Amino acid sequence: MALLNSGTPGKLKLGVLISGRGSNLQALLNAAAVPDFPATVALVLSNKADAAGLERARGAGIPALALPHKDYADKPAFEQAMTRALEDADVQLVCLAGFMRLLSPWFVDHWRDRLINIHPSLLPAFPGIDTHQRALDAGVRFHGCTVHYVRSEVDSGPIVAQAAVPVQSDDTADTLSARVLAAEHELYPLAVRLIAEGRVTVEGDRAVLAGPLPIPATALNPRPA
Repeated sequence: MALLNSGTPGKLKLGVLISGRGSNLQALLNAAAVPDFPATVALVLSNKADAAGLERARGAGIPALALPHKDYADKPAFEQAMTRALEDADVQLVCLAGFMRLLSPWFVDHWRDRLINIHPSLLPAFPGIDTHQRALDAGVRFHGCTVHYVRSEVDSGPIVAQAAVPVQSDDTADTLSARVLAAEHELYPLAVRLIAEGRVTVEGDRAVLAGPLPIPATALNPRPA
């Protein structure tokens, strides 16, 4: 299915879920501030009241809500509260941006094909945590990040877009992480744009992109002398 533009004023309404500083949230806020961007942030929601990203949202005039998960009896009650808040804000696409809670199959199914995540690896390689050190330990020449639709299995689901970052011989997990994060800030708004423009259709386990889309040149690492 393709998720098309709708809502006021003809832009896709995003709900962004965070747990911390919200650097990818800021990338989405920056993109949404550009007049021709086809999506707008309707709500920022955090499971932590002290998440710095909430202040980023409020500073941009975006409704921001803290729903501390510890205030709820169990995960179903917490996720139902999140869903009510998102639906009250007419959210059409939920964007996970550093949201550090595992989501239940109920929540994932409720928002199926309307829930995306950004993960710091070139999925399906290195799902889970510590992706940058694992990439270095494996000796890969390219690392990167992935925007994908969320499924119940951790870090799985149809891939919308990816960004590749060359691994340098003197990289540490910290230096590699910093370059991947910079790529995330470009990739997430791009993926949201593609979805908001109706150019992404989910067919089974794949996200199919409609053109015209430029094909990047072949990247080599290391490059020949």
